[in-house]
Amino acid sequence: MTIARRIALPLFALAAVLSVGACKEGPDKPEAAASGSIEAKPGVKVTEARLVLPAVAGNPAAAYLVIDNTTKDMVSIAAVSIQGAAKTGMHTMEGTTMKPVDRVDVEAGTGVRFEPGKLHIMAFELSPDLAAGGETEFTLTFTDGDKTSVPAKIVSMSEAAMGGMHTDAAH
Repeated sequence: MTIARRIALPLFALAAVLSVGACKEGPDKPEAAASGSIEAKPGVKVTEARLVLPAVAGNPAAAYLVIDNTTKDMVSIAAVSIQGAAKTGMHTMEGTTMKPVDRVDVEAGTGVRFEPGKLHIMAFELSPDLAAGGETEFTLTFTDGDKTSVPAKIVSMSEAAMGGMHTDAAH
């Protein structure tokens, strides 16, 4: 009887873990997508993704997001692509000069904010399908080859200037 218990207990524990894991795959994924926060890899979250359309059609757009790294290791973003943009580039402002950025390192236990006038993403040759009030998708590529995609709101420059605030009656 003791040998049977020694074998049965680990098997029971394994079955319990596997069934809980199977349950998590369903409901959690849609909820994460709906909240706008998707884990890129364990401990890395991307939130507040938004594409700000240019005031003049044909000009580049700007994109912003927040990356939080709660892991014990640094992660590095090599590129961000945007659905509906022919090309993109990460940039930072040094005084009044915009400079390209090859990669963005996010130290362990910290976060990085892509924001106006600082670190940001430029999106070029936009599809006419991108319209304020809509949604697009950002895909982050990490230096280790991992990728993650997150939904991003599309806003007009005037809405962005007002802090992205709008009333429920307007939408």
